Formats: sequence, C-alpha cells, structure tokens
Amino acid sequence: MKFSVNWLREFVELPKNPEEIAELLTRAGIETKNIETRGANIDKVIVSLITASSRHPNADRLTVCEVDDGSGTKRQIVCGATNYKVGDKVPLALPGAKLPNGTEIRKSKLRGVESEGMLCSPIELGLGEDASGLLILSPDAKIGAPIGDLFPADTILDVEITPNRGDLLSHFGLAREIAALSGKKLKSMPRDANIEIKKSGVTIAATRECPFFSARKIANVKVRPSPQWLRANIESVGIRSINNIVDISNFVMLELGQPTHAFDADKLTGGINVRFARAGEKFLALDGKTYSLTPDNVVVADQERAVGIAGVMGGEESGVTETTTNILLESAYFLPASVRRIARNLNLPSDASYRFERGVDPDMVLRASQRATELIREIAGGTPAKEIRTAGKLPANPADVSLSYEKCNHVVGVAIKPKTVDEILTHFGLKKTKSTSKGGTWKIPSYRQDLQRDVDLIEEVVRAYGAEKIPGTDRSRSSSSTAADRSHDLESSLRDQLVARGLLEVRTSKLISRRAIALDEKVINLCNPLSEDHVALRPSLLPGLVSVLDRNVRAGVQRVAIFEIGRVFVPPTGNEERRLGLLVWGNVTSAPHWRLSEKQTTLEFFDLKGVIESLGIGNVSFRRVDRPDFALATEVLSDDRVIGFAGQLATARAAEIDVPGSIFFAELRADLVLETQASAKGFRDIERFPAVTRDIAMIVPEEIPHETILRTIEQPREPLLESVDLFDLFTEQIGAARKSLAYRLTYRDRSRTLTSEEVTEVHARIRERLKRELGVTLRE
Repeated sequence: MKFSVNWLREFVELPKNPEEIAELLTRAGIETKNIETRGANIDKVIVSLITASSRHPNADRLTVCEVDDGSGTKRQIVCGATNYKVGDKVPLALPGAKLPNGTEIRKSKLRGVESEGMLCSPIELGLGEDASGLLILSPDAKIGAPIGDLFPADTILDVEITPNRGDLLSHFGLAREIAALSGKKLKSMPRDANIEIKKSGVTIAATRECPFFSARKIANVKVRPSPQWLRANIESVGIRSINNIVDISNFVMLELGQPTHAFDADKLTGGINVRFARAGEKFLALDGKTYSLTPDNVVVADQERAVGIAGVMGGEESGVTETTTNILLESAYFLPASVRRIARNLNLPSDASYRFERGVDPDMVLRASQRATELIREIAGGTPAKEIRTAGKLPANPADVSLSYEKCNHVVGVAIKPKTVDEILTHFGLKKTKSTSKGGTWKIPSYRQDLQRDVDLIEEVVRAYGAEKIPGTDRSRSSSSTAADRSHDLESSLRDQLVARGLLEVRTSKLISRRAIALDEKVINLCNPLSEDHVALRPSLLPGLVSVLDRNVRAGVQRVAIFEIGRVFVPPTGNEERRLGLLVWGNVTSAPHWRLSEKQTTLEFFDLKGVIESLGIGNVSFRRVDRPDFALATEVLSDDRVIGFAGQLATARAAEIDVPGSIFFAELRADLVLETQASAKGFRDIERFPAVTRDIAMIVPEEIPHETILRTIEQPREPLLESVDLFDLFTEQIGAARKSLAYRLTYRDRSRTLTSEEVTEVHARIRERLKRELGVTLRE
C-alpha cells in the first residue's frame, strides 16, 4: 500500500528524512519496497481555464482549445484529449516548460494549426499513471497559479503489509505503529461516534458473514467535484477522484482503514437487508460489469434487489451521481473469510475487499461513519440524520493474554527489564489488567486480532526493542551421519560419475500424458486430471526421457545422452520405487572434428553397456530377454540378482515419436545400484613387479556367449590371474554357426616377479578347462 508522508505527519511527528522512516519500519518487520517523490513543482506549468473548444480543421482526433492563463490574453492550444468540457480548469504547460518525462514545450504547428503550449495529463506531470485524458483540476483553483500550489511536494512510501496486519492499511494505522516504534505520541485520534443508535430499518439475514451493519441517511447533499486538498490526498496514493461523495468515502478508508459506501437513497426501496444472494441473481456492479451470483454470495439489498456485494463493491443502479441529493451511508463489519471467498469467486478484487479480507477494526466502524458524515456535511452541505440505524453486534475484543517476563527473556535470548517490556506493550495499545512480579495479563486492543498468544506479545517486544540489540550466539552442533545423509552422498556421487561419462541430468514430471499411456498400457490413472498431459502416474522413466529426446531432436541436436534419478509408481498397487534411467541416441560426438573423417560414428548398445559397467556395480552381467517394446533387450544382473534392464527400442516405438536412428535405454533400480556404491573403496599401491601376458585364441559355437567363456576362465579363481580382456572377434571363413575369439590374460604376483614356468602352468590349466567344459577348439 502507498502512504503519503505529508498525510502521516498529520498524526505523528516523523523524521525529516523518509529513508529513516523506511529503516524504522523495515527493522520492525514492515518492509518498505519503494520511496517516491511526488508533487508538481514545475516551472511554467500553471492553472488555466478552457473558454472555448472546436474541431481541428485537418484532424478528426484533435481539437483546438482557447484557454485563459490569467495573463489577460487568450492562448490557442491544440489538444488530443476528449475528457474535458468548456469551463474546466486544467494544467497548462507554457512554452519553455520542461516536464518530468523530459518533454520540452515549444510553440509549434500541429496539422497546420498553431499551438501555444500543451494541456497536461496526470502522467505527464508525474502525478499518477493515468494517461487517458487531461488532469481536471478543482473549480476552486486560481487561474494562473503555479501547479505546484495545488500539488505540493510529497514523499510516497510503498509499504508491504503482511496479511495479518490489517490494522496498518490506513494512514492512521501506520502512524500509530510509527508512534509505538519511535516512542512518539499521536497528534490526534479519531473521534468517538456519540450518536443515537436505532435498531430499525436494517436487518441481517446472513448474521455470521455480517455480524454488524450500520446505515445513516444524509439529506440535501450537493454532488460536485472535490476540493483541491481532498483530491490531492487521495490522488497522491493512486486513487482517482470521482466526485466529492465518493472521494470522501475513499478518503476515510485511506485515513482510518474502514471502507464505507454511499447509496443514492432515492434509488432504494424500503429497508436494508444483508442476505445471501438468490441462485442466478444478476448484479450490475460499479465497474460496469454484470455478475451472476450464487447462494453463497452475500449481498446488501433493499426490498426489491441487491444493491451491493457485501464488502466488495456497490451497484451501479444505486450509485451516487450528479443528480443525487440524498444518500444512505453504509459502514459495516464483514467476516474476512466470507469477503475473501466472494471476491475470489467473482474475480472482483477491490480496495474495500482488500481491507475486509484482512480484518478491519470493529471499534472503527462507527467512528469512520461519523468521520465521513462530518466531511459530507462540510464539503457537500448535507444534513445528516440525528440517529444511525444498525443491526447485529460488533465482534468482541480479542481475549486477554498473559505474559511471563522469564519466558520473554528465554525466547528472546537476552534479559529485558520488566519496565521496558511494559512500556513497549503499552505503546502498542495494550493495557495491563493484572500485574505480578513475574509478569501480567494484557488486554488486547480491538485492532490487533493477530495478538493471541504470549509469543505474539514477545514478538512485539522484539520489534520495538530492536533485533539488532540481541547479540548473536553460535548454536551450531555437529551431528552424526544418518542413513539419509549417506544415501544423499551416494546419489550425488552417482550423478557425478554419470556426468563425467558425458551424460546430462534431466528432471521430468511424475505425471505422464495420454499419448505416453499408449506406449505403456499398465499405469495408475488419476481420478481428476488437470490436463491431457498429466493423466497418470509414470510406471517407468522411459516416457519422460523419450519426451526430452523428442524435444531435443526437434531443436536440431545431434547427440542426446541423458539420465534421470526419480521415483516411479509400479502398477497395480502404486508402490514407489527409485529408478535410474539412462538414454543415449545419435552421434558419438556432438559435432564433427576436423581431424576425424566426415562420417560420424553413432552411439550403440555397447556405449550404453559401458556406462552401466562404469558405475562400479559388483559382478555386473547382462542376460538376453524378450520385451515387447524392445528390438534388443537384456536384463542387468549383479551377482545373479536382477537390478534392471537395458536395450534398444523397437523400430515401431521409435517411429511413434518421430526420432530417426536407434534409441538405447536402460532402467536400473537406483537403491540396488547405490548399495553397490556404498562398499568401501580401498587404496592400492602402484604395482612394483612386472606383469606377464599370454593370449588364448579359440573357435566356439555361436550360441556360447562371451559371459560364459569369461566365467570359465575366471572360476575357479587362479591367484596369479589379474585380468582377462577380449581383444578379437571374427566369424568369417571358420564355418557356419561358429566364431573366433581371442583373449589376453594378464598374470602378476604382488610380492615377486613371476617365472615363465609358473605362468605356463597356470595358463595350461585354464586352456584345459576351456576345452573340457565348453568344448572349444584352441587355435595354436
């Protein structure tokens, strides 16, 4: 909300520097977002009177105005605005004036007609954001007077008010807060409403949503433009002037925080009733729109129709116009939750609803009515009724709260003298009703509905005492590592390994689209999906990774290597499992290199297999299986336990997403992968003794896999055998259904240099085992 510093000074003594005010409020938890300088102290901009107006001879959208600037000589001004009439007083920028937006005014010709200055809008003078037309000045403004006399220099504070502090949504409320924080006294207080109350003429059917309603009739008012001081006040904080009655209602709301509304009393039929709307009831609001109401909307109605939406906005049919002579002034208390619901349902926020939603001060309802009545009598010449008609009962004050000095010191962390605590709370408007040496009981003012517990009072003490005065303490403590910590560390390490292998991490939604369901029918559907893109829980990471691939291919990417660690929901029970998904597609390198051949090498299944093997999974192996959506599919095992699968997507499935080339995908159970990561990694010295290598070349049947041959070589384990590597494979010229494999075996002893005889003996045992168990033919 925006606050005028000049207006605030009417209630409390303020520091001269606005930055000091902002600092005081911000330290107390009331953030000041911005500080603006307002006013129109601009040389050669004066008040002028439009004495004549005619169409521009050469332009349909321009008019030629004759204005009186007080010099005795009329000026001719070409104008593009349409919101004025002859007799209006408007700002005139004379030749030589320089406006806040940098525009320099000169005599000039516009479409062949000479213009001796410019008539100004609010935005051109820095007095608001309205650029739709001229700034129409008060009829009381003196012709020829500098515009700065009407709009004196002011500073505007843009303050962020938290939802629990509805008491700060007025100039009096913020001034009261500043007085409490600075120890100053308020210069003035709203007057009590000493007026006769009659319980007639007003009824409340929606008693919960509207606990209290008041209406006061004011006769013989004269609706006309507002005096300059009133316009300047409300326009300084962004409220547009309408007429004196409406402006007074807005002024009281900005001053005291209590919204009021004036009805044209002659347009009302019978008494006022606050009731629930009827189903399908139509309401034409002041914003010119017609709203269809529902039975949970609360309205202010006469005997025939709704004339206002309770706490939100009045109706156009009963609004105040230039012909109004009698008004009915409303001031009420509406339930915050009810106003909030109505404003949201109708998408109809207003300055009134903004305050009612946050809670207005019940004690200010009649005071605001009295203040508005006095202003209407003073400015519009109205004759108020001697009584005010009411219904219902104002909400009671908040319950008293007890506070212990010991608890205050314990929570704050520093000893604050009891006298200081009492003074602070008293400045905030609280009254001590019961006092002991250890604390006391405090009566909470009606405007502080947010003070409900002792800790709320302690917070007030801290805000005024100053959090900067409380010394900092080091309360850090070391804690032992938990299972969650270790799991997080292992997962981070796994991510680092995959990134080091050239993969990029992605995050996809746990909800998949209907199109993705066609790819994987077994899913758990949502009962109430918000869109076609989020209709089911994902049973696999595949749909999300494929969608990422699809978007990248459409963007022209030549290589996609991605991974995701996330949860899936296994149908039909919906059990959650954490999975690691891997997907590779495209070229081995993102772009061709000048030193390499022009033909790019594409990624294949063995690239995916190499990524899996690099994760350090113990005794990892792959076993061929059949999966309906994969052209090539293998189970991934660790010590004969299945931990996932890997393979190449079937061509038909790849074609559904319009991605050329082969797509390779793997999905592993992340928890099982992390288990293998958790094993301690030992340090090993650089080998001091040389290794001895021997090769074995063999011809084997096509159906015997490399895994079987490798297991036969390694088991039973030979102590001197360090490693086994396949380095050659060919199938030509050796007969049908046969293949030739060549392995390099490395032997080493960590304590000494091996002799040729020792290596030959071990190597011979392995050769014989291959012939005996697999029936291979050794190539000498």
